[in-house]
Amino acid sequence: MTEQDRQPQDTTAATGEPVVSKPYIMPDDPEPGSVETLQKEAAEARDRMLRTLAEMENLRKRTTKEVADARLYGITGFARDVLDIADNLQRALDAVPAETRAAADPGLISLIEGVELTERSLLNALEKHGVKKFDPQGQKFDPNFQQAMFEVPDASVPSGTVVQVVQAGYTIGERVLRPALVGVAKGGAKPAPAANNNESSGAPN
Repeated sequence: MTEQDRQPQDTTAATGEPVVSKPYIMPDDPEPGSVETLQKEAAEARDRMLRTLAEMENLRKRTTKEVADARLYGITGFARDVLDIADNLQRALDAVPAETRAAADPGLISLIEGVELTERSLLNALEKHGVKKFDPQGQKFDPNFQQAMFEVPDASVPSGTVVQVVQAGYTIGERVLRPALVGVAKGGAKPAPAANNNESSGAPN
């Protein structure tokens, strides 16, 4: 070892002043375990929890609606088949003229009343499950609920009025199960648009 190696290194600059290290700069992210880190993690966890709760609530609402729709509309196919029975009962009643019924013997009257009772019971059972019958006679034609089969020249009613119902319509919930088959007036006086607007908006005449 030489003499030069034994001498301590000179820690002073050429000017004789001590060397000063650069100042320490805090990083952008707080150190692990610090209060700032814990607060940030708590805020993120709370945000995730709120998002999860919102998603769960939306899922619950969707599931509730799907279950209700399945319960209400699940019988759509069966209800359509049952409508044929209701139509046949109505045709049987319509086949008996009013004068024949007025002069009928007690046995025939009992038969007619039995058919009427059966029809009412069937319609009540359908309505109990959300299926309702509607008869648009005298109403303005609505293509969303009715299907026009023919036009009838009738100047006594506004054009577009349902003047004959060939087959009654049915709804299930808020949907049309079967549109009504109707005849629509042609050539009558057209309804005043202003009057319709007032009626639809609830304004007094």
